[in-house]
Amino acid sequence: MLVLSRLRDETIMIGEDVEITVVDIRGDKVRLGINAPTSIAVHRKEVYEAIRQENQRAASLEGADVDRLGENLGRARIEGRHGAAMRLRSAASGVSAFTTTPEPPKNSAARSTTVRAAR
Repeated sequence: MLVLSRLRDETIMIGEDVEITVVDIRGDKVRLGINAPTSIAVHRKEVYEAIRQENQRAASLEGADVDRLGENLGRARIEGRHGAAMRLRSAASGVSAFTTTPEPPKNSAARSTTVRAAR
């Protein structure tokens, strides 16, 4: 692991596209601003782990789980329970990962992201 020291308002570059700037330091908390292309997902580790676990759970859905999901979402029952499960499972299998869609930057030092399912 590379360990670097930076003061407030100093920046670290990762490659040519990613800038990490120390925005604020208060006690034992450091606020970082990250400028990165939208093609690069940026998450706190605990959010990344939650996304990874949810992707694994979604990939292992069974027919009954998909039927229950459809019912919970208030979807009308499709003819034949097994047929509905197969059609919903086929539709759900197109969701392979979560990606981020950046919101417009509030300032040049930081970028917010929202999570959405990718197809």
